[in-house]
Amino acid sequence: DDELRKTKMVALIVAHPDDETLWAGGSVLGHPSWNYFVVCLCRGSDTDRASKFHNALKALNAEGVMGDLDDGPEQLPLDEFVLENEILNLLPSIHFDLIITHNPKGEYTRHLRHEETSRTVLNLWQSGQISASELWTFAYEDGHKKYLPQAVETASIYRVLSKRIWLRKSGIITGIYGFGEGSWEAETTPRAEAFWRFTNPAEIKKRIKNKGVIL
Repeated sequence: DDELRKTKMVALIVAHPDDETLWAGGSVLGHPSWNYFVVCLCRGSDTDRASKFHNALKALNAEGVMGDLDDGPEQLPLDEFVLENEILNLLPSIHFDLIITHNPKGEYTRHLRHEETSRTVLNLWQSGQISASELWTFAYEDGHKKYLPQAVETASIYRVLSKRIWLRKSGIITGIYGFGEGSWEAETTPRAEAFWRFTNPAEIKKRIKNKGVIL
């Protein structure tokens, strides 16, 4: 497959260590010729999660860096200016072929940091402060907590992972991050991955309705 062999510069911008694996790990593992840089915005001073994040990057054959934005239990809204500065400080100032990030409505009901990260990345791309040929947002939903998050089959990109790739991905969640077999993370780890794809920042305004929800 020519697409698999092409080299691309890809930035993956997520809120937490493990988001990169849960929502896009199979796609990362399935495109070994792509060069990945993962920006994780929270938990940089959490020595346990930080070391696991860097070990996960080794397993994904990716580079990356962590920020340390507030991720306390209160989940108070972060200042948009602070979020923008953190992303711009952590992300290399280069042109990427592709940026992947959270969906404006998150991947499940609800996580404020996922939603904030998405909105900020989309705004930075629209304003030209970060440069990429295209942008993908994760495409998952949980039926308003009726079931575990699952890939949206009608998204722009929907792929069922091979057994080999899925086992490597789930092994990072359980073996490196250390989540138990019955944990939410282990049970959630999607066998299929999906993304909404945008090739032009102008597309975003057309597709975002109802306070930033991509339909």
